[in-house]
Amino acid sequence: MQFQHYYLKNMIIPFASATDTASLLASGEVCAIELVDFMVARIVELDPQINAVVVRDFEQARRAAASADAALKRGIRRPLLGVPVTVKESFHVAGLATSWGIGAFRDWPCRTESVAIQRLKHAGAIIVGKTNIATALADWQCDNELFGKTSNPWDPSRTPGGSSGGSAAALAAGLSFLELGSDLAGSIRIPAHFCGVYGHRPTQGLISSQGYSFPGTTATSDLGTIGPMARSADDLRCAVDLLAGPGSPESIGWRFKMPAARHDQVQGFRVLLLDSHPLVPSSDADRQQLDTLATELRKLGATVATESPLLPSLAEAAHVFMRILIPQNVARLSEENYAAALESIHAIAEDDTSLMAVGLRACIGNPRDGFRANEARARLKLQWQRLFRDWDVVVCPVSPTAAFAHDDRPMEDRRLSVDGLPISYFDQMAWISFASLCGLPATSVPCGLNREDMPNGLQIIGPHYEDHTTLAFASHLERHFGGFVPPPRFAGH
Repeated sequence: MQFQHYYLKNMIIPFASATDTASLLASGEVCAIELVDFMVARIVELDPQINAVVVRDFEQARRAAASADAALKRGIRRPLLGVPVTVKESFHVAGLATSWGIGAFRDWPCRTESVAIQRLKHAGAIIVGKTNIATALADWQCDNELFGKTSNPWDPSRTPGGSSGGSAAALAAGLSFLELGSDLAGSIRIPAHFCGVYGHRPTQGLISSQGYSFPGTTATSDLGTIGPMARSADDLRCAVDLLAGPGSPESIGWRFKMPAARHDQVQGFRVLLLDSHPLVPSSDADRQQLDTLATELRKLGATVATESPLLPSLAEAAHVFMRILIPQNVARLSEENYAAALESIHAIAEDDTSLMAVGLRACIGNPRDGFRANEARARLKLQWQRLFRDWDVVVCPVSPTAAFAHDDRPMEDRRLSVDGLPISYFDQMAWISFASLCGLPATSVPCGLNREDMPNGLQIIGPHYEDHTTLAFASHLERHFGGFVPPPRFAGH
């Protein structure tokens, strides 16, 4: 197709940013219907290698593209008008079933469309399909009984992460220009890190989750949020600006005003780098990566430190997170599975101090335990608020490891390795827990490849409602140190 002759920032058009693609459409250099047909052909040809785009809506996308072309010819301009995108399967999209990867909901019809989906469409985005997830969004791998397993575009023997694994894989493979995911326990940040793309967990409540819930329910966890994934930091910023604001039909198209970034260049940023966590080991690669980053940031005029007496307890945050998260998850189980869970909880060894044991024990506590956990969360929020008076961003690892091999064993039997040291599968909670617990904005950014040629990322955490600060810092890192790189097996297509 003719698009193979277009280059944007030295990248062939499948790997262009959503905002650059929107500019091409607005200038008339490409048209929406050709772009959709190009992306559809690419999905059909390449997706069998990774199984990312599992729900397809190609005919509706072509109709929407024809409408977008007509609007563009009339001079109408919207931020994403005519840009093909995909979204996580768990979002309610008109005309498509929402299953959360569960067989019983194979044909469950969505009766209301997610507010975030309405906002994407209002901005002109064309949804060509939905991407694969972990069953019930409850794993850092991407596999379920309905759609099967999704693989990492960098190495099909490895997972793309979860639960937004299909989202990250589709972006990395050039099968979509923008994605919409969700993050409760790292479900945006970990897949972005594993696949070498960008992901943003917004400030809790910044983007409405109305219409985004488990099939047949309306309640959502106050630990989770929805957010964008992309191949550039600027695309994340554009998407956050389009999606932010209270959820109501009347607010579609209304722009929510957020604080500006604290600085417009690296010089002036006060950066706290963390390379160690009290509950999990850090890899040599992570420590070296952060050490190199510290050196380069100082050269650019940033203030950088690796410790602060103001830093809240990361261990306490992880424990409190588990004490709130696991009881919420267990409470949703069927009566049979709930009874089995309680039986297994009583069998936990008294000397088991793992994160999962801490969370499971909280399921058989009393109401006062829940109150104390929430009181601890409130105190930790205030401590983070105090820290961000002196520091603009905190930069740290996303996960103890890079993408790992597919593992079909029960989660409690899985082990990961950090430089040869085995750790619990659930230790992935450690680095992502404090942003989730305290509702802080966190941007996951690619930072090159490790010794196994797999992506390695970092997360940038900032103050409440100052999402533009973490996004701006992500953009500075992209500009000075590089960003997304296409996986070799997809780069030549």
